[in-house]
Amino acid sequence: MRIVLAVLLMSLSLVTLADVQGVRLWHAPDNSRLVFDLNSKAEHKIFPLSSPNRLVIDIENSKMLDTLKDLDTKVGPIKKIRWGMRDKKDLRIVLDLREPVDAKSFPLAPNKKYSHRLVVDLVPKNKEIRPLQISKPVLDAKQAQAISRDIIVAIDAGHGGEDPGAIGHGGIYEKKVVMAIAKKLAALLEKEPGFKPFLVRTGDYYIGLRDRTKKARMSNADLFISIHADAFSSSRASGSSVFALSQRGATSEAARWLADKENSSDLIGGVGGVSLDDKEDLLAGVLLDLSMTASLSVSLELGQMVLNSMGGVSKLHKRRVEQAGFAVLKSPDIPSLLIETGFLSNPGEAKKLKTASYQRRMATSIHQGIKRYFMQFPPPGTYLASIRDTSNRLKEYVIAPGDTLSVIAQRHATSMATLKQLNGLKTSIIRVGQVIKVPSS
Repeated sequence: MRIVLAVLLMSLSLVTLADVQGVRLWHAPDNSRLVFDLNSKAEHKIFPLSSPNRLVIDIENSKMLDTLKDLDTKVGPIKKIRWGMRDKKDLRIVLDLREPVDAKSFPLAPNKKYSHRLVVDLVPKNKEIRPLQISKPVLDAKQAQAISRDIIVAIDAGHGGEDPGAIGHGGIYEKKVVMAIAKKLAALLEKEPGFKPFLVRTGDYYIGLRDRTKKARMSNADLFISIHADAFSSSRASGSSVFALSQRGATSEAARWLADKENSSDLIGGVGGVSLDDKEDLLAGVLLDLSMTASLSVSLELGQMVLNSMGGVSKLHKRRVEQAGFAVLKSPDIPSLLIETGFLSNPGEAKKLKTASYQRRMATSIHQGIKRYFMQFPPPGTYLASIRDTSNRLKEYVIAPGDTLSVIAQRHATSMATLKQLNGLKTSIIRVGQVIKVPSS
């Protein structure tokens, strides 16, 4: 009898309580993610209920230690979260929903940032998912007729939501810094005739690395730029860098280290622990394809122009575009760059990167590099290509009394926007005797 009791007590002691120590809720435009922080691995199951819509989450041998006071349930599919004990040992969590959802759940093993986690992703049913794009003012009728399309630049603010990225000097978060720079870059491109920005991430939520390139492809992007601000073990590391994809090895140990670090985001944010090796059908053999070769060539040349422009704002870590196996750059049909704006582990760079003025300067330098490249090599059928064709057939025109930019544009079958672009005019103000360029036909 004593032996039986001893064995029973021993078996009970081996039962680990997977207490919920914290809960986080992240809202993306097309889904919401609920993350439970556990102190050990736990078995769980989920199932939906209707009339009203609910989702039940059962976690074995667990109890709730978090109050859930800080969760934002004002938006998204979750209206309210309730919980209680089931059979005195299991935790039952009930999500009261505003609408039916498709739910997916999976556990995540501990990593450098988190302990055990249970992730529940909620996607509203019957909801059309569209790429998130910044609205752009409609061009005037004549300009719209004269051009085919804008150059679309997909801007990816690295990390987000569950994945904060690097946590730098003074507790600064990479995901916040790069989001601020990305929005400022988008605003600059929004004002630039012939360009259209597409923000891959518009808020503080997580997107998988492959999903970022998929969103860029959905937007028909001509260029994909992923913005980062990393940290290193030494506070002395400093400087900005630009990276393109490497078909072989990394161009330096630092490039290899950064690629490994950035690629681990899929494991931090939870892609179900999928290996980061190149196993997707989309990428099978494509690194040897001519389209990838062409994209890489553009990436390297465009990247060098961006890097040179950034050199006017910050110290450069390397003066040439480096290459490494960044997962987020593995798009065979879109020229892609990863930009490291600086090291948050460096006190001086962290102090600058957290200020709006420096973020604006950094965004401006990236914008100038992008513009400089596409002004020289505009994709066929774009507004910039039409401007370049027009510039090859220009003549000089001397402003006469009574002339206005609008009248001159009508007289030469063009638009005011085109005349401004050709002559670098910021306003429509012109003066008598001024010489401007106009289309010759």
